[in-house]
Amino acid sequence: MSKKKKEAAPEQFETVENVLSKSEQFIENNQKTLTTIVLVILILVAGFLAFNRYYKTPMEEEAQGQMFRAEQYFAQDSFQLALNGDGNYLGFLDIIDEYGITKSANLANYYAGISYLKTGQYNQAIEYLDDFKTKDDILEPLKHGAIGDAYLELGEDDKALKFYNKALKEENEFTTPLFMSKAAFVYELQEEFEEAIELYEEIKLKYPDSRQEEEANKSITRLTIRKHNS
Repeated sequence: MSKKKKEAAPEQFETVENVLSKSEQFIENNQKTLTTIVLVILILVAGFLAFNRYYKTPMEEEAQGQMFRAEQYFAQDSFQLALNGDGNYLGFLDIIDEYGITKSANLANYYAGISYLKTGQYNQAIEYLDDFKTKDDILEPLKHGAIGDAYLELGEDDKALKFYNKALKEENEFTTPLFMSKAAFVYELQEEFEEAIELYEEIKLKYPDSRQEEEANKSITRLTIRKHNS
């Protein structure tokens, strides 16, 4: 057995040498092409780093400075000033237009969407909220829930329910009972009483300390009566 292994060893070494020699030959034949590829990669990396350092980072800082005032107006429910600015500072809409590649501009889409929702401009609210991209555990369900609110105001119950259910995919004690309650309300509008009751029961079971728990008790009683009378 050991003799066979010893005999096989030279053949294995020869195979390795052949592979190495083919690799060396390939490198030699394509040296100019490989050098060009390496240079292109280095240029792209250097360009990306320079873009971030000398263009994107200063732009991000400038956008944050402009957005600070718009956020203050938003907190004061001055939604028109928050959207359009006050003549000295930009509003969310201008920040989106002028600083589109920044994180601030992305967040401005959320603020703009909520501002439009609060002022009854529901189609614009949906448009800007849809442009807001996030994976945040709180902001993502808030985004979907706000789109659901806009569709509900437009009388599109099925679409509202779809987005409330999207909001429920990311569970947390703040947004989940809120949008469970809203989804249950839509089911009630559609006279799907069993589905509504199930959601209210889930609020009671999983989120007993939430603001929606007390309302859930009242809703279950009311819906149970309606269910039996329907």
